[in-house]
Amino acid sequence: MMINKNRTIKLSFKQLLTPLLIFALFIILIQNNILSANAQNMQDSSVNANDLLSVNTNERIEDGTILHAFCWSFNTIKENMKDIADAGFTSIQTSPINEINSDYSNMKLMGSDTSNGTDGAWWWHYQPTDWKIGNYQLGTRDEFIAMCKKADEYNIKIIVDVVPNHTANNTEKVSKNLINACNGNLYHDTGFTAVSNWSDRLQCTRYSLISLPDVNTEDSGFQDYFISYLNDCIACGADGFRYDTAKHIGLPDDDRPYGVVNNFWTRVTSEIRNASEIFNYGEVLQGGNERISEYIKVIGSTTTSSYGYQIRNAINGNNLSVSNIINYQVGDVDTSKLVTWVESHDNYINDGTWQQLDDTKIKLAWAVITARKDGVPLFFDRPYGSSTNNKWGSNTIGIAGSDIYKDDEIAAVNKFRNAMIGESENLINPNNNSQVLMIERGTKGAVLVNTSYNDVTVNTSTNLADAAYNSITDDQTMYYVTNGKLSGTIPSRSVSVLMKDSEYESKLYIENFKAYFTSDTCDIILRAKDITNATYQINNGTSKSFSDGDTITIGKGDAYNTSYTLVLSGNDTNGEKFSKEYTLIKKEPGKENTVYFQKPTSWSNNIYAYVYDESESSVKEIAPWPGEAMKINENGVYSYSFEEEYEEPLIIFNDGTNQAPGSQEQGFLLIDGGTYSIDGLITKQENEITIYYYSSWSGANIHYKIGNKDWTSVPGIKMKDSKINGYKVVTIDMAGEKTLTVCFNNGNGSWDNNNDNNYYINNTGIYTIKNGTITNGIP
Repeated sequence: MMINKNRTIKLSFKQLLTPLLIFALFIILIQNNILSANAQNMQDSSVNANDLLSVNTNERIEDGTILHAFCWSFNTIKENMKDIADAGFTSIQTSPINEINSDYSNMKLMGSDTSNGTDGAWWWHYQPTDWKIGNYQLGTRDEFIAMCKKADEYNIKIIVDVVPNHTANNTEKVSKNLINACNGNLYHDTGFTAVSNWSDRLQCTRYSLISLPDVNTEDSGFQDYFISYLNDCIACGADGFRYDTAKHIGLPDDDRPYGVVNNFWTRVTSEIRNASEIFNYGEVLQGGNERISEYIKVIGSTTTSSYGYQIRNAINGNNLSVSNIINYQVGDVDTSKLVTWVESHDNYINDGTWQQLDDTKIKLAWAVITARKDGVPLFFDRPYGSSTNNKWGSNTIGIAGSDIYKDDEIAAVNKFRNAMIGESENLINPNNNSQVLMIERGTKGAVLVNTSYNDVTVNTSTNLADAAYNSITDDQTMYYVTNGKLSGTIPSRSVSVLMKDSEYESKLYIENFKAYFTSDTCDIILRAKDITNATYQINNGTSKSFSDGDTITIGKGDAYNTSYTLVLSGNDTNGEKFSKEYTLIKKEPGKENTVYFQKPTSWSNNIYAYVYDESESSVKEIAPWPGEAMKINENGVYSYSFEEEYEEPLIIFNDGTNQAPGSQEQGFLLIDGGTYSIDGLITKQENEITIYYYSSWSGANIHYKIGNKDWTSVPGIKMKDSKINGYKVVTIDMAGEKTLTVCFNNGNGSWDNNNDNNYYINNTGIYTIKNGTITNGIP
């Protein structure tokens, strides 16, 4: 039995744009002054489908996503603006752009002097010496202006991180102009006294935070001076502000020493240029005494740090149950006024999330918060070259951070959010599987998140219209909606993004496609919506035309195990030709199916196979849990055979105590002749090599060549995390060859090439590579 995932192609720019959309895009380009002399060549250009939404049409920061360009310089941001736009981000948050102490100008994120920063430190720009634009870490005022102008070309908004609560602890470096503006009253009379009781609002808002002197934000002279800084930022191109340590600046109804009401928030949100158009949010970290609802009223929006904590726990625990995800952890507030994140720079640096989350976990978590209706998602871009083993990476201020912000799954979810403005949300765990979450937005689209280490087949109710959908992620996984039911297979540890009434809905497809059939013939319904010159071709035979809804029949009189490659082709309304390919297999009814399992050494020797099918309204099973006993073969591999006919059989291996997949996870798709480990299918025929590689790297790539063929492009193919602790795993189709030469790398310059000797494998099968040694079988 063979389950085949459909192979599809991306559609071109011409295939996707209708005349109306071309006109709308033309108007947008004119409005944003980016229609260049090359525009006349646009009709002859071709871009892939994911590029179509690169031009941001969102007018409100709240409707899109924010890239936190942590410690990027103004020039670096400007140089990467197109990449940021192509990734679907609609806003960029800078690090603080105020003047700072320049005595220690080493451009390290964190130097050897972690206490005083004399060898360089990222936090110098969070210790203002004056509220004027420009510092040695990020750039000059003119460079800030140039960056904002480049952002305008892509309709990207700029949010400036501002720090009014405190100044540098070396007050000798603080501007005399600033001090004079406050008539010498820049600090609270308790501003140099450390907070000792964080639940005391008076201390929280008037005492020193980690040795940083607390500014007298009630002082009108300071307020005037700070508003002048905000107005200069706006004049230079800023569209919003993030207020650092907002919880430590008093609210109007907080304690009033000397009878002075703190009207800081009222003034800085209403007495600035274009006040109604400026997006403001405050960093109000939760943990007691935060008064979030009151801060939202006076600022506009705040962070929800507890939701980030909840999301990280959900991803680390592979628990995406709706009840675990849906609550924003802020009580009774307007959740559209929140800024959400997977992690903040404080989480990364101070709370250890740099070790807790790898790139895959970040992408899965980002998909959850970004696909949702409420909250403005903020993406913290980690330092370049960092990993779960290397906190600071290249350890350089000013350069671009990790490239993960450009990942196809990150970009796809960003673009999904941009297209779903105003749509309601519906969160579902398909098949009641808590490791899978589907977030629907109205009837226009859905995002599916799979935290399982296995591919998961779903068959669930949906609000999407009946159609075939390709995920707009690079894998372009296909899903079908029929009679209100969405079906398809979500690849392991990945995200699929489906959109209706958009450029991505499939218009040329097979209705109710199944990879195999057991009768003598199979009727296939061909669909071609808004397609001309539609044709089909079977096994490279003659191309034949068809109309939408036509039925063809295959298989009559053919031998069992015959494979059929069916190619559909056609032209869209712009005349562009494209095609899709399917594979079907005629399977012998009643034929015995056999599967194999290599158990971990830690399991007992009594292994069971539990086979079931949940594709219908009721679950069918061969035998009740734990299933039927498997037979151990001479090579130590277990086998199990059965003749029952199931439409979509699944299998769980267990020893009565341990099981794979894990508890509450959907079984592996059952492939006749397949060999499995606890990670799933590892080989199904004698033309594959599966490698388990032991490494402390958070991510590993395998760089290889088959036989005498060319090497893969550097860095090679990304390996999956194995369920066997410390191992990565990959399966390579050998295409009839036997020998394989491999080496490994972490994508950041570290390599394992067996001391320049590489690793050689001379036959298909399963191998473990650990500490320079190759052994047969799984670990």
